[in-house]
Amino acid sequence: MSRWERAEIEQAFDVYQLAALKGAQTKDWTEWAACFTDDATYFEHHYGRFWGRDNIHTWITETMNKWPASEMTAFPISWYTIDEDKGWVIAEVMNRMKDLGDGTIYEEPNITILHYAGQGMFKYEEDAYNPHNMGTTIGAWINAKKLLDAK
Repeated sequence: MSRWERAEIEQAFDVYQLAALKGAQTKDWTEWAACFTDDATYFEHHYGRFWGRDNIHTWITETMNKWPASEMTAFPISWYTIDEDKGWVIAEVMNRMKDLGDGTIYEEPNITILHYAGQGMFKYEEDAYNPHNMGTTIGAWINAKKLLDAK
């Protein structure tokens, strides 16, 4: 028997997703960081490990508010699964760049693993992606933006 009901984990994941979208739109990552316990661990394969909600908040704010990451405006979920026994959410998250208005969607996936801690919060997140592919996608977006801006 699992510690939490699937519905509780899924509700926390829904709040997490809405907070990520709000952070991307407003550049205020406070609500997203509040999805984590005070002693949470965040492991981002490119940037490293961060311990504690405050450090996670500082890192995400600094990272996502610098260009070109500041141009990521949404993080739609392609798919996810919930392991009720472990309290884990595993998802493919698309890192979507700002719409340039030309009909092209510039996005690159990462795999996110979240460990649920109860009371609507997560105690662990791990994000894994291919930095080369992410760089290629962001580079294509930058080049397209330059071409559109020159018109």
